[in-house]
Amino acid sequence: ISVTLITQGEHKFYSGTMEIELIATTCSTNPREDDPVLGFQRNLDDARARSIAEYIRCGGTIPSSIILSAQPESELTYNSKNKTITFNDAQNSFLILDGQHRVYGFRKLLNEGVKYRVPVIIYNDLSPTQEARIFIDINTLQKPVPKELLLDIKRLADRESDDERKLDELFTSFETESDSFLLNKLSRIDKQRGKISKVTFYDSMKPMLKEFNISSTYRLFKIVNTFLIAADD
Repeated sequence: ISVTLITQGEHKFYSGTMEIELIATTCSTNPREDDPVLGFQRNLDDARARSIAEYIRCGGTIPSSIILSAQPESELTYNSKNKTITFNDAQNSFLILDGQHRVYGFRKLLNEGVKYRVPVIIYNDLSPTQEARIFIDINTLQKPVPKELLLDIKRLADRESDDERKLDELFTSFETESDSFLLNKLSRIDKQRGKISKVTFYDSMKPMLKEFNISSTYRLFKIVNTFLIAADD
């Protein structure tokens, strides 16, 4: 496959793209439970893999790279003139450092004729210690996006459910109305000490939507707000 050779400090790796069928048939994991000495991956979650496969079927995009480490069985070679790598098409050619559930999802599409290319990063000649260190770096140095922010931009992405739309309206009322018991006590896009995050607010208020079954979120705000004021008193 065509690749770009990249050097970062003491490490060199190849950047390219591969068909998911090729990734599924050449990559493997080594869960900690199965290999207590050298294993470092967590066990696979079948439901998560199925959701990734369905996401691809529905036309979803996966721009982030699968990160792999070439194993001795791959016999990987680099042709600097053509800027390509060659390797054996064997199940244990690559160890997955990041993206095991995406690869598991790819395997569920193997017999469906789905054509789909994804970015890959391939390290070569890593020791087991180096593989474990890169795995740790990937999973500790990257800070995930706050769930509060993801909830807040769902409307922009046109991904809100009906309940989420109502909860956002309810949150906004508690956030802005002058008589709100929670005025200046809410945090919309992140966690803040002494304030209620949007995730916590949603988890607490979601049962109210079904309990009261009120179409007007402003009316629901008035009911819950009155209760909070009375409880505080």
